[in-house]
Amino acid sequence: MGIHKSNNYRPSEDEPFMNARQREYFRRKLLKWRDEILRESHLTLQHLQEESLQEPDISDRASTESERALELRTRDRQRKLIGKIEAALRRIDDGSYGYCEETGEPISLRRLEARPIATLSIEAQERHERHEKVHRDE
Repeated sequence: MGIHKSNNYRPSEDEPFMNARQREYFRRKLLKWRDEILRESHLTLQHLQEESLQEPDISDRASTESERALELRTRDRQRKLIGKIEAALRRIDDGSYGYCEETGEPISLRRLEARPIATLSIEAQERHERHEKVHRDE
């Protein structure tokens, strides 16, 4: 690929925003995150398949059922998160990654580091959340 692959590289404000090195850094970060989620999902699925629902005690069975429901909800959230990771990877490919989809301004590197699937700048996200709260409270 021709991009220097240093494991201790961190994007910096001192370099051009979303240069090839930064895009590769975030691509690797997203791919690693996706792989971890898929691995955890696989383990969860394995666990659910191995677990016996033949609990003789009704309270044990109820406890097992609620644990299963929680695991399935977690898996559903993970499935949605994988969709967001895939969308972020597509944005890296099309050159729109790292830019606020509302304002077109760069999203801060600190925000992308903390939430690599972010599509809004902090300011736009806060406006969005205030707007949601107002409509929820009506």
